[in-house]
Amino acid sequence: MKLGVLTVMMSDMPLEAVLKKLSKLGVQTVELGTGGYPGKAHADANDFLKHPEKLENLLALVKKYGMEISAFSCHGNPVHPQKKVAEAFDRDFRDTVLLAEKAGIDTVITFSGCPGGSPSDKYPNWVTCPWPDDFGKILEYQWNEILIPYWKEAASFAKEHGITKIALEMHPGFCVYNPESLLRLRAAAGDSIGANFDPSHLFWQGIDPVLAIRALKDCIFHFHAKDSIVQEYNSKINGVLDTKHYGDEYNRSWLFRTVGYGNDYKVWKDMFSALRTSGYDGAISIEHEDSLMSSGEGLAKAVAFLKETMIFEETAEIFWA
Repeated sequence: MKLGVLTVMMSDMPLEAVLKKLSKLGVQTVELGTGGYPGKAHADANDFLKHPEKLENLLALVKKYGMEISAFSCHGNPVHPQKKVAEAFDRDFRDTVLLAEKAGIDTVITFSGCPGGSPSDKYPNWVTCPWPDDFGKILEYQWNEILIPYWKEAASFAKEHGITKIALEMHPGFCVYNPESLLRLRAAAGDSIGANFDPSHLFWQGIDPVLAIRALKDCIFHFHAKDSIVQEYNSKINGVLDTKHYGDEYNRSWLFRTVGYGNDYKVWKDMFSALRTSGYDGAISIEHEDSLMSSGEGLAKAVAFLKETMIFEETAEIFWA
């Protein structure tokens, strides 16, 4: 495994300054935002396609600091019910695929997206329960008429350009939010669909990430190192479905945290062991969204924690058996 960072947390810094800092910390890979929600601070896919020399400079810069690019990220909602919104996210995805092809990167990270509940809706409709029966009809519409057709075609487009790993982040609010929904879309749209495994979104849903890793064996394409904590003094009153602003830390049922501040060493060691036994040996990419500490402090603490818990070297020969 390789220690990585999603550089979005340092979007206010020039990329070379970011790489210099990360290199000194011992980081081995970078994940770069190319559009969508992550933004384009360090790699604007559309601009780089128009100016190939910018991509060449980027690749040379990453190599200069002894690092690799683990993936390009363009998280978005390409099936948004508002056509213009959907088209913008879809354009960023396709531009990212084309950029990844030119850069020799095989992994593109995004969200599955979430449509509206009907063709006339203006906003996404995330269904969380089966009754009244209206919700079942919404799900049938979303999956059969929008989501599956979109991702079948998008996966085919990606494969035509050598991108075999579309890593969907399982995120509540979108149709793919847990292993079951990811595997359902993969079965329908093909094996180019896999997971960007971010345990922070699973912890607060009550999902055991080790069991989730085992369930997703062979289709984990990337990994985000981000933690979360369920604050039981709030969740035991109001549950974990929480719409309060992330800045309302005192009253929220759960919070995103820097790795180690939501779950301890044993939990993370078990995850990395499960990744190894499941065949994943790629980047462990730090994503900072901890509202209780600065990006700089969160990054430093995450790097130190992961150096103690990750498995870096290849499996040794089992000489004792």
